[in-house]
Amino acid sequence: MSDKIYNVLFLCTGNSARSIIAESILNQLGAGRFRAYSAGSHPRGEVHPLTLDLLQRHHYDVSTLRSKSWDEFAEPDAPKLDFVFTVCDQAAGEVCPFWPGQPMTAHWGFADPSQVEGDDATKHKAFNRTHLEITNRIRPLLSLPLDKLDRASLQKHLHEMGQSQSA
Repeated sequence: MSDKIYNVLFLCTGNSARSIIAESILNQLGAGRFRAYSAGSHPRGEVHPLTLDLLQRHHYDVSTLRSKSWDEFAEPDAPKLDFVFTVCDQAAGEVCPFWPGQPMTAHWGFADPSQVEGDDATKHKAFNRTHLEITNRIRPLLSLPLDKLDRASLQKHLHEMGQSQSA
């Protein structure tokens, strides 16, 4: 097994919910093997309060989370990315910056829990569902033998994971 730590960037438009949740999940579940980041094409400038509430209830470290632009990851001193995943349909259709190192890319779309209307219980349920769906998408990534797959096979797996239905 390789000692390489893979850098992963999760992209969304606002970088306040889905991409932040994905960053937190992968940093916890993939600790020592993956380092996750998140960003947005048009960041809101703050993490959605229900995102923070959800992550704190699930015992994630939220101390360094912030809503930021994807431009930070196109800078010369940015981490070299191995994977870039879009987690919202709008970001998937946008022209992305040039990512140094030619990372593998895939679209893993999820409904935006911050757009759900209703009472607090309904909103919390939407965030919980998103957390579960993202977790179910990330777990197969963790089980891939990344150091044994060629680029074409790995890209196929990543694309297929994006097409799979979450629980």
